[in-house]
Amino acid sequence: MTGLGAVFRPQLPPERLRDIARLADEAGLEELWLWEDCFREGGLATAAAALAWTERVRVGVGLLPVPLRNVAITAMEVATLHRMFPGRAIVGVGHGVQDWMGQVGARVESPLTLLREHLDALRALLRGERITTRGRYVSLDDVALDWPPAPDGDTGVLAGATGPRTLRLSGEAADGTILHAGTAPDGVRRARELIDAGRESAGRTDPHKLVVYLLTATGPDATARLRAELTAEGLDSVPDLGAAGDAGTVAKAVERLAEAGADTVILQPTGDEPDPEGFVRFVTEEVRPLVP
Repeated sequence: MTGLGAVFRPQLPPERLRDIARLADEAGLEELWLWEDCFREGGLATAAAALAWTERVRVGVGLLPVPLRNVAITAMEVATLHRMFPGRAIVGVGHGVQDWMGQVGARVESPLTLLREHLDALRALLRGERITTRGRYVSLDDVALDWPPAPDGDTGVLAGATGPRTLRLSGEAADGTILHAGTAPDGVRRARELIDAGRESAGRTDPHKLVVYLLTATGPDATARLRAELTAEGLDSVPDLGAAGDAGTVAKAVERLAEAGADTVILQPTGDEPDPEGFVRFVTEEVRPLVP
């Protein structure tokens, strides 16, 4: 079955999260995803709050920009989420938006090297290993977590990826991949090929979850809102992006992404979504029954 979720966008103030998270939990939403966009809301703070306010919905963070975070701190915080809320936290990491990284003095010469080093160290720490490493960007001296996640838990680390080299790296070094809403079905197919090439080169045979965001609008002005956001993002010329319309239209767009290789599709409302609570109900009550 194709996984389905929705995004709580950080254009909303953080005090809106509690009601929307509780609604998602009660309505039966499978996954609620949060973003750590500069300079809005912190991903791990909001994830911890959403998990504490709910009982069953899985909460994803897509993604944590690795230039902003020491890997040991990331491991400590992620492990804490996994121990307090077993099986419910999903965490992705990535390069971050390079202009934003430059604004805070965290931009690095080789984002790919940093992401590889961060993924290798983070996954090892979450497995309970003791690490000493001297990389270009990540240095650890005899570091291990006192409270690693349970060894039988789902603690895989996802990587946000777009370009070919990062997609291959995700296949090699991450447990799953997150594709942004600018990825059409053909792009998903190509991404899956590159991820699989990376997995093959690393000799990996374990499952690799592919999560894809789908920009979605519903209601009487859905087409105009979708088009406006795609235009603002410079994506209006890319075919087959986003979905605007009723539940049937959106479900067909989800199915196209699933057929292209997506395991989970996360419906991303437009930044000007007038009814975020209604959007969650739309996903759970109208779209979910139509998606195999």
